[in-house]
Amino acid sequence: MRSKSVLLAATVAATFSVAAHSHDQYSHSNEQDKYEERLEGIGARNKAAQRLTWRDSRWKHDPVVNIKLLGINDFHGQLSPRAVGARPAGGAAVLASYLRAASEAAKDGAIIIHAGDHVGASPPNSALLQDEPAISVLNQLANKQCLPVKLFRKLPYEIQAYTQPRCNIVGTFGNHEFDEGIGEALRLVYGGNHEDGPFLEKRWQGAEFPYIGANVIDESTGRPVLPPYTIKVMNGVAIGFIGAVLKETPTIVTPTGVAGLKFVDEADAINASVKQLKRQGVKTIIVTIHQGTGQASYNGPTDPDVLPPSGPIANIVKRLDSEVDVVVSGHAHGFTNALVPNNAGKQILMTQAFSASTAYGDIDLAISRKSGDVVEKSAAIVTTWGDEGPGLVPDVKVAELVAQADERVAPLVNRVVGTVTTALTRTESSAGESSLGNLIADAQRVTTDAEFAFMNPGGIRADLAAGEVTWGELFTIQPFGNDLVSMDLTGAQIRTLLEQQWQGQAFPKILKSSGLTYTWDNARPVGDRVTQILKADSTPLDPAATYRVTVNSFMAAGGDGFLVLPLGANRVVGPVDLEALVEYVESLPQPFSAAIEGRIVRSN
Repeated sequence: MRSKSVLLAATVAATFSVAAHSHDQYSHSNEQDKYEERLEGIGARNKAAQRLTWRDSRWKHDPVVNIKLLGINDFHGQLSPRAVGARPAGGAAVLASYLRAASEAAKDGAIIIHAGDHVGASPPNSALLQDEPAISVLNQLANKQCLPVKLFRKLPYEIQAYTQPRCNIVGTFGNHEFDEGIGEALRLVYGGNHEDGPFLEKRWQGAEFPYIGANVIDESTGRPVLPPYTIKVMNGVAIGFIGAVLKETPTIVTPTGVAGLKFVDEADAINASVKQLKRQGVKTIIVTIHQGTGQASYNGPTDPDVLPPSGPIANIVKRLDSEVDVVVSGHAHGFTNALVPNNAGKQILMTQAFSASTAYGDIDLAISRKSGDVVEKSAAIVTTWGDEGPGLVPDVKVAELVAQADERVAPLVNRVVGTVTTALTRTESSAGESSLGNLIADAQRVTTDAEFAFMNPGGIRADLAAGEVTWGELFTIQPFGNDLVSMDLTGAQIRTLLEQQWQGQAFPKILKSSGLTYTWDNARPVGDRVTQILKADSTPLDPAATYRVTVNSFMAAGGDGFLVLPLGANRVVGPVDLEALVEYVESLPQPFSAAIEGRIVRSN
């Protein structure tokens, strides 16, 4: 995958001379839009704000240490504010203000925990600067006891666990940290300028807080690529933190991004670290993991006892050692605030705080000084509203950082490349077609002079509003910097590709197509749903004939489960997908439009 800063360097130069890119990827049907509203909308946030509490019935009210954990997840470089419903929410400066206020209110100290995807799939003001600003936001929140982790990189993991006992931040990797490979992920953590830098800092120093991860293994060494755990000491009490990422990461990341890595079972890796922590006398243990699910509010509050968390994360938590007290989760972009019993009956508190800076998990722990165990724990998911409370006074230093990032990318981001007559969205017809998907697929086919093009829905990250279209808007839609790859496929292989939209998928991933139309029957079994494929001239696709097909490099490597694509012959790498989209939009008669036009037909 090509770095975003390559795009910045090339296109900013051109702009100045003229003016002197894994959910986690979701399909966006109408039902999906309604689901996401339940997942992240006002109703869900009202439910999430209700505090959930557990208390050990054996607690004799001996002295305790009161610790606050502040959990965030899926920040995705969201430096700028967003809207939730009709209200402003989030943005780095507003989030920082909330986290500072909550930390200051903590009786015996607070720890900020992020559960991965802090970078990647980011807006231009972070992504074009290789997401260094996203890390810098947390560096601004780090206390005086936090030091650059590069200082400790060569130490054994067992020693690194003790190097920052009073640092107030800890993080882990999500799947998007691997978008540009483990080398770039570790550069962000340990420092060193990117080949296209420097950006906002003359010398990138890396993270000033520990990153941990127990289940990502370097195949060449057999060792985790990050320290598996770290230990904090809060008012005399030791607390262990263990990191992990979903083991399915290789299925949702470009294969080159995870080359040389092995993702092992999450619960097994976590429990191995728990065993080590227990040997060191640590009895309060927190897991930060990039895997999760979402609770949803339908008609009024949702009772967590009626709809408990489910899916892979629930199975992971059930298998955890009983010494684990809290799991800060991510990946699903919804909220979780629930007590999940493990197989031994231990009630483990699990949280997730929506996404993109719009919330945090406010978790309170009471830890017995006598036993070192958690005797009371509670959590609420707090939305970071910009029009009330700490949101009324955004953090000044973080706001300055965001302003610097905005200024750096403004010449490129604000360049107008066209005008669209109506909004183009990811919203799908019942068959799976979308107007924005059609535009992108057309751009890829025309740019590479292919017969057909296919675009995965998860790679389309935002809608396009009516009116002037800027480069920045198109970047937000396609932020991954994937190359376009043209290849030869037979008609039979194209049919296999279309059948793989349902095969082995957690939900259908309906490809956006250009150059052909096809019909599928939902009543037919998976693997035999496509009933007709027609070329642009309305003639049937010949199974034995060879056709030129274009997809992005993520798909070309088998991403999203489209396993037939790595078999394509005569592969040629073309331009970056974003460049193709920008050039295509600029080439269209203005103003332009696109529509759902029956390229995909569903018969049942």
